Amino acid sequence: MTKYGQILEIIPDRLYLASYTTPPNADTLFPYPEPPSRRSPSKRSARAIEGPSIVSERDRVIPCYFSIDDTLIYNAFHHDFGPLHIGHLYRFAVQFHDILGAPENKGRPVVFWSRADARSRANAACLLASYMVLIQSWAPHLALAPIAQADPPLMPFRDAGYSQADYGITVQDVVYGVWRAKEQGFCALPGFDLEEYERYERVDQGDFNWLTPDFLAFASPQHTPVAPIPSSSPLYATLPSTVEAVSAHPTLPTPFKNVLKHFKERNIGLVVRLNSELYCPSFFTALGIEHLDMIFDDGTCPPLHTVRKFITLAHEMITVKQRGIAVHCKAGLGRTGCLIGAYLIYRYGFTANEIIAFMRFMRPGMVVGPQQHWLHLNQGIFREWWVEEQFELKMKEKLASRTPSTPTRLAPKPYMTNNGQTATPPNASRRSPLGEVDNEQRNSIGVQEDCLPAPTPGQPRKTSRAVDRHHPYTRNVSTAYTTTEDEHILQRETEMISIHRSSLDDADGEDEIQFRMRSSRKSSRSPRGRSISQTTTTIYTSIDTDSSNDIENIGAGPRPKTPSAMKSGSGSSTLGKVRGSPKRSGDSLRGSKEPTGIRKTSGRVGSVSTSRKVSGM
Repeated sequence: MTKYGQILEIIPDRLYLASYTTPPNADTLFPYPEPPSRRSPSKRSARAIEGPSIVSERDRVIPCYFSIDDTLIYNAFHHDFGPLHIGHLYRFAVQFHDILGAPENKGRPVVFWSRADARSRANAACLLASYMVLIQSWAPHLALAPIAQADPPLMPFRDAGYSQADYGITVQDVVYGVWRAKEQGFCALPGFDLEEYERYERVDQGDFNWLTPDFLAFASPQHTPVAPIPSSSPLYATLPSTVEAVSAHPTLPTPFKNVLKHFKERNIGLVVRLNSELYCPSFFTALGIEHLDMIFDDGTCPPLHTVRKFITLAHEMITVKQRGIAVHCKAGLGRTGCLIGAYLIYRYGFTANEIIAFMRFMRPGMVVGPQQHWLHLNQGIFREWWVEEQFELKMKEKLASRTPSTPTRLAPKPYMTNNGQTATPPNASRRSPLGEVDNEQRNSIGVQEDCLPAPTPGQPRKTSRAVDRHHPYTRNVSTAYTTTEDEHILQRETEMISIHRSSLDDADGEDEIQFRMRSSRKSSRSPRGRSISQTTTTIYTSIDTDSSNDIENIGAGPRPKTPSAMKSGSGSSTLGKVRGSPKRSGDSLRGSKEPTGIRKTSGRVGSVSTSRKVSGM
């Protein structure tokens, strides 16, 4: 008897995914849908009149079974077994559409099955889910929902290395990588050339594949001699410069010829070599293709400065020159996948697993061993590079739009003195040279804190010295005091001015004012980080009802005489009350040490009870 595993329903009553130990036949068990229950005769409906649709065992339609296990075979490098590439998907789609369109299969359930081993089940499930995403335009989570119920779970894919696998790519990674690539326009199956893909992926025909419309990965050509030929040498003129000349070259091998002709026809503008020299780069330059060596050891990961250089050159070639880029190492898999994958993460926001899965979908075997971990660890850095560059670009555009154009004006008239001689005008304003902005001019530019990224929540603002060392968009601060200390000094000086105005007729009050101003300056120079004294002074002063003498009311209308809060240096506050009552005759009898019209008490901040007691409230 045929044994079968779990049968997953992809489309109800139409498409199923299953696995069998032996090929299924007409006697294979199949989970037919249950017949609907008999309805009440009282309901007037067409189904009730016709009666229940009960299907007997002999009247059930035999499903259509098909498999690709023996037709679409993955060509493994070492211990890898998938995923199947885009050429396999194209052939699967053609076969599947023929089955669905056949007249004998109309209304029959279709079962896509595979062998029961873990590798066959994973490849079949991944191929069907990728088909649903790319061709049927399903959302990835809908294509993965039935497959998630597979029991036992599907086996993850592994790299093409020799050693034990320590990094897995799941079916979900492949489906999401393919879906994201489709959203970016990388997998356009209507324009996919299956014949070209299957021809040039062969080693004897060039061994190269297009990963995106801008990137091509290929294995290193081999031809001697390998030394570059200077453009001033007579031998350089003998190099082929057209496609016809490449085809007629007597010594070039066929794979190298196919590479050169294809690159010339498909507008490749830059070739990046990552392995040691195995051919002469002058064959590319003679065709008008730039060639660059960025060599690092086989099986290793590139340093970040190399990646940054590659990304800069590639982005300029793609966006400015509108030409493609071809990258190769010895096999065109590991080191090539590192740099191309880093750019695709940088530019399009792929995750490391998604980009590894997608590149293997386009060119099997890419990114080997520790290079998978390297992409995973550095994927955030590559994305940050893109965000930083876009931020700087927007800031430059914003500053350029805000910068006013320099108006033309007449030359200023010379300053004439009383005796008719030319002299320098007094208080002449000196402007900083163009590009040098001091701290006073920064406040008038209009782009200050809005240009800086917001501080991390929960983190205190750092001093200017720390910011200069770590922050890329810092501004130098020339003041030596913090904002709280500046407000403290200004508040004390305002307090002294109000005291001085209210007691101009008292000579003894001037000594008191000078003493307080000296004490306030001394306390304001306390070192940063220490707590400022909590002791303050509550002052009651007698002023006129006219607010023109009040320094805080200059340029404003009359204000109600309400108590105002005065901040202390530590952030605490005490109540400061202003009275408009006339001077009482008994005030002069309180002592000669206090000036007339001033009452003061000293105590801790917030000692309202003491203030009320002294003021007679």
